[in-house]
Amino acid sequence: MNEAQYDVVGLGNAIVDVLSHADEDFIVKHGLPKGGMTLVDRDASHALYDDMGPATEMSGGSAANTMAGLASLGGQPAFFGRVCDDQLGRVFAHDIRAIGVSYETPPAANGAPTGRCLILVTSDAQRTMQTYLGSSAEFGPEDVNDAVIRTAAVTYLEGYLFDPAPAKAAFRKAAEVAHGADRRVALTLSDAFCVDRHRDEFRELVDGHIDILFANEDEITALYETSDFDTALKAVRGKCEIAVLTRSEKGSVIVAGGDVHEVGIEPVAHVVDTTGAGDLYAAGFLYGLTHGHSLPECGRIAAICAAEVISHMGARPDVSLKELVAGKMG
Repeated sequence: MNEAQYDVVGLGNAIVDVLSHADEDFIVKHGLPKGGMTLVDRDASHALYDDMGPATEMSGGSAANTMAGLASLGGQPAFFGRVCDDQLGRVFAHDIRAIGVSYETPPAANGAPTGRCLILVTSDAQRTMQTYLGSSAEFGPEDVNDAVIRTAAVTYLEGYLFDPAPAKAAFRKAAEVAHGADRRVALTLSDAFCVDRHRDEFRELVDGHIDILFANEDEITALYETSDFDTALKAVRGKCEIAVLTRSEKGSVIVAGGDVHEVGIEPVAHVVDTTGAGDLYAAGFLYGLTHGHSLPECGRIAAICAAEVISHMGARPDVSLKELVAGKMG
């Protein structure tokens, strides 16, 4: 196997995040499922945007955030995601390249506009998301660059992207190309609502195509239709090489073969916004994995990255994660 040119290539929604603080009444008024992500159409997205308070706009999307974290750690990430040739599309492309992520997906000349995610952050640091996927939902096999997949140590698939049929085909193509080049494939389940929509297909993916699975407690219990975390842990054991299960303040559990590693959280003085916690956890873990660290060390790096991102607004790191991790890992 040739040496990898990229540590990780992510496939995901190319989204511009619009973040705003909101109170509980606003969430109730709009009938939003607190703490979850709901897909909305263009009109609903415009209506909610018009009613939101002051907002911050930045390039986002779950897998794109993970690749941004990898770049901040000093890794070599690439990203595939579809934008339109419009203002937000140009903003997305410039932003992600400027932080050190290789991004060469050509913008679509026509079709839906670039997607955006309206993120409402309440005082308890929960984020409620309403996503208009726009052009990102038109991502298909033609947007997968086989040559990049073959030269990436890990191909990372974002569960949020799994709704449209062309994206499912793109996932399977990417996994096939990666495994054909003797590379690993990772999947993040992204959201319990997403799992509910695609449970059978996600199980088939995990059983046959995935080497590394990322899921939080809600997602892994939804995948195996149980309310008990330990039951879900036993169910996923042996289905893939590594299952990385996060449990918020309880830390995380890494399952690999017969080994189970429990990793504690990194203390945070004040949790401001949980947006991106899972994305940056995955960034830290994948960085550690592609740079020769043990699984417990991967979990520790991941916890440090997640702690940094929940200490401020937004899903991208505010400081150099490379320097932060070096200082804490000693």
